[in-house]
Amino acid sequence: MDRVLASLLVDDGGMNPDDVKDASALALDSGQPIDRLLVAKGYLTEPQMLKLMASYLGYPFRADLRDIEVPKTFVDKVAVHFARANNLVGLDEVDGVTQVATCAPFDLHPMDDLATTLGGEVEVTLAPKAEITALINRAFKTKADVVDEALSGLDDDDLINLDPTQIDDSEDLLDVSNKAPLIKLVNMIMFQALKMRASDVHIQPYSDRLQVRYRIDGILYDMEAPPKKYQDAIISRIKVMGKLDIAERRLPQDGRATLRLGENDVDVRISTVPTSYGERVVMRLLDKSSRVYRLGEIGLDKKNENILRKYVAYTHGVIFVTGPTGSGKTTTLYAALSELNTTEKNVLTIEDPVEYNLDGISQVQVNAKKGLTFAAGLRSFLRQDPDIMMIGEVRDAETADIAIRAALTGHLVLSTLHTNDAASAVTRMLDIGVEPYLVASSVLLSVAQRLVRQICPKCGEYVDPSPEELLSLKSLDLELDQFPDRKIKRGLGCDYCFDSGYVDRTALYEMLPITEGVRVHVMERSGASVIKREAMGAGEMQSLRMDGLNKVLAGVTTVDEILRVTTKDD
Repeated sequence: MDRVLASLLVDDGGMNPDDVKDASALALDSGQPIDRLLVAKGYLTEPQMLKLMASYLGYPFRADLRDIEVPKTFVDKVAVHFARANNLVGLDEVDGVTQVATCAPFDLHPMDDLATTLGGEVEVTLAPKAEITALINRAFKTKADVVDEALSGLDDDDLINLDPTQIDDSEDLLDVSNKAPLIKLVNMIMFQALKMRASDVHIQPYSDRLQVRYRIDGILYDMEAPPKKYQDAIISRIKVMGKLDIAERRLPQDGRATLRLGENDVDVRISTVPTSYGERVVMRLLDKSSRVYRLGEIGLDKKNENILRKYVAYTHGVIFVTGPTGSGKTTTLYAALSELNTTEKNVLTIEDPVEYNLDGISQVQVNAKKGLTFAAGLRSFLRQDPDIMMIGEVRDAETADIAIRAALTGHLVLSTLHTNDAASAVTRMLDIGVEPYLVASSVLLSVAQRLVRQICPKCGEYVDPSPEELLSLKSLDLELDQFPDRKIKRGLGCDYCFDSGYVDRTALYEMLPITEGVRVHVMERSGASVIKREAMGAGEMQSLRMDGLNKVLAGVTTVDEILRVTTKDD
């Protein structure tokens, strides 16, 4: 290693001079390029290493390749397997010179081969491996189907040649070199799902094919359809990843796996059920690198944010967040917890599963097989001198009773419930068997929420509404005069949003503070609709649909989304 690079690693990379010497000696002994060794041994992250190498070699560095359109010449002339194997992708072409992204600056032979293939000069740009792989996927999706490419060279004789020892504890989806075609296929299905922001991957067998489906922003989309003859092999491979019994095909099974996407860990929950056409698999993806949102980032308007902040600051009581599965309840609770000062407060959570890791907070995973249920965990928490407790879900009378009594003995308890609206959370407690006086004296706030897709920031435009949209506006009692220039905002569809017109989601909220008027109804065991009418009539609550209409007028989402996730107010 020359002095210039050694100096850069110390001055700009923050490395210890002794570590630089050790890394240099190790690279010399092993014959491994210094850039790969620095990342493999944990001295630097990949982006840090690439920035330093760009400075050292005089190359540009790009951390994000999302907006790049790969030149047609590159896609037409370069084989997709060559681009993938060598992590090379074209970024631009000017006067016969192609700008090419790589994550291996010292790997010169593939670059020479690429220049020969393209029949012109190439200029090097450094970029992270995950960005290059994602851009290759986008560029070649019309040229070569991902399934055909991965299955090329797969012999029928090898379909079930699966050994559980083939998979590491943490499989890296980006490492497709020297992998069997079948493993490549499953890895690429998972990789595409993560890059397309999918929350679930469905592997659904039909009589003639095996359909892969991704749930993106709450909506299921059909993707690749591998040939039916590979069905058993693909499902067996997924079972191996989840450490399930590949011989058992008649009973449902549940498992877990951890995958790596570059430097990020992804938790995968795997569920299989037998169907008439073979086993069906659903994988829930939890990206551990996902950041925890703050209260100001989850879609709360100013009034609702102030209400939530007010009650989270209480020293005792219960706050319920309600909604169906996948409506973002846990994200809201995490956002509330992230605002708390954990140096002054003892915060404990019991979850199934632990979805995000929070600094300064003790998180416990439910383990029903070992007897660690929500109720058992809560009882133990009370002996841990807690200030605030979060319960993943109140499922039964025992958990509800302990939560309510914890609140009455001076603890703040946050939890989720599966109910349709905020008022139903209170009546659910009564249905479970908690006494009305306990509910009335302990519950502080009930929050209902739903997730709606946001209009794509790249292709969203204000346009004249179609006749169908005018009818939808009328059904929601909205007038065109309420919109800027009598136009409504809509995503027109682009590559960034996969032609859906939507990117990411935000939440609609309905907040019911338990005021004196609501407490009277609780004591009288009134129905949820009565409580809701009382709160809305008194101006203490804004319904989910009302919050949705405000977001339509603000150009955040569309009328169709509001009609999809909310019902008419009584």
